[in-house]
Amino acid sequence: MGQDVSQVLFSRHDRIRYRQKVRRCLDVFALMLDDFGFDADRPTTGLEIELNLVDADAEPAMCNAEVLENLADPAFQTELGQFNLELNARPRLIEGDGFADYEADLRESLGRAEELATKSDASIILIGILPTLTPRHLVLDNLSTNERYRVLNDQIVAARGEDIELDIHGVERLRTHTDSIASEAACTSVQFHLQVAPGSFADYWNASQAIAAVQVALGANSPFLHGRHLWAETRVALFEQATDTRPDELKVQGVRPRVWFGERWIDSIFDLFEENVRYFPPLLPICDDEDPVEVLRAGGVPRLSELRLHNGTVYRWNRPVYDIMGGRPHLRVENRVLPAGPTVVDMLANAAFYFGLARDLAECDRPLRSQLPFEIAEENFHIAARRGIDAVITWPRLGEVRVTDLVRDVLLPRAAAGLDRFGVGAEHRDRLLGIIEQRCRTRRNGAVWQVEAVRAAERDLGMDRSRALHHMLRRYGELQRTNEPVHTWPVGW
Repeated sequence: MGQDVSQVLFSRHDRIRYRQKVRRCLDVFALMLDDFGFDADRPTTGLEIELNLVDADAEPAMCNAEVLENLADPAFQTELGQFNLELNARPRLIEGDGFADYEADLRESLGRAEELATKSDASIILIGILPTLTPRHLVLDNLSTNERYRVLNDQIVAARGEDIELDIHGVERLRTHTDSIASEAACTSVQFHLQVAPGSFADYWNASQAIAAVQVALGANSPFLHGRHLWAETRVALFEQATDTRPDELKVQGVRPRVWFGERWIDSIFDLFEENVRYFPPLLPICDDEDPVEVLRAGGVPRLSELRLHNGTVYRWNRPVYDIMGGRPHLRVENRVLPAGPTVVDMLANAAFYFGLARDLAECDRPLRSQLPFEIAEENFHIAARRGIDAVITWPRLGEVRVTDLVRDVLLPRAAAGLDRFGVGAEHRDRLLGIIEQRCRTRRNGAVWQVEAVRAAERDLGMDRSRALHHMLRRYGELQRTNEPVHTWPVGW
């Protein structure tokens, strides 16, 4: 979905041709998986971070076009809302000092972006959901000006045929309706990319699905939406509902949602692409002129543009990626479960935990898929989104267990072992996993800090909820810029 879209209206012929082309791409992809030379020599990683822009009053600042123009940096791109940006870090190996390189790079890029954002009277916030957002901010007119977002909105709303209902039961309840996908712009995430070989992709994807609940519990950072205290990671519920193309009748019939955990363990990356084609009608039936069969016969690397575009409109929490770099195709797991923030070092701690644990579990002799039913993994995921770091989930041989106990007693040593296989320097491994350990010990992540800070402002300063949220967000921005991990942040003022 990163590509520009110029076509606004689609005919019946467009849809028929696109469906045929997608299936042709899928057939070629199957042939490539059998005997093509994918780039898998060394496990390259990547990070994408979605950002929010706020003004001096801690309100969303609708100025991403102006900030991007001042930045003039291809690493920064638009996102759905005019108050969003996306930062794509340069892919790299994490062996040796790789995490230190990531940290220096991200802090430099964000610092420069922050400096230039001030020219637009804005600052940058790394958070799952901006707590000062209200329904008046999340409207069609505040989508970014890139035409692809308007086209995507039109196609999702048309597919649904009625307003999108948001109904989230948490500590409090939010129930409202919207006539656009603008609410999705509230969901800002950090995405981890891990390049893997075709033969090991299924093991890595299955491992990523199994640990998604643990990741969300540890990294939850989205407790507020429209002034309501909802889930620890409300972003999960919001994203699932804000892009749902199904009216109630199709939900009852069991039609799959486009934001999807999945429904089974897989044996090959092909399973995921094939499911996407089989279950989901196209939203953006745009074809290019490439014949992937002819390109493959000629010894070239097919772009598979239609298959990749279709894949980009099915929002799996762990998404398969086919891409081409330097003339060679490669495959990646795109881990999309976590919110942005609170700090660069918090996000890198989350990355180290994910990369290390995913590798250890993917390469173990007895995979988790043989011990953990898929439906339990999905149930764990939503329990973790609701409860955050206080979640109790089901784990093989342990039964019901607190996430914090599971992480400290079982998963941290395995994450460390996985990072050792990557060749990560011991000092970086210990520093980053130490942050995860301390987060578990103190039982404080971004969501916990936000809730505690808002309660303190309401209780000690006599503020109503709206003023407390604005007050908290200003303090959050100050602490974020220290790059001290969130479990060390003070709550009082």
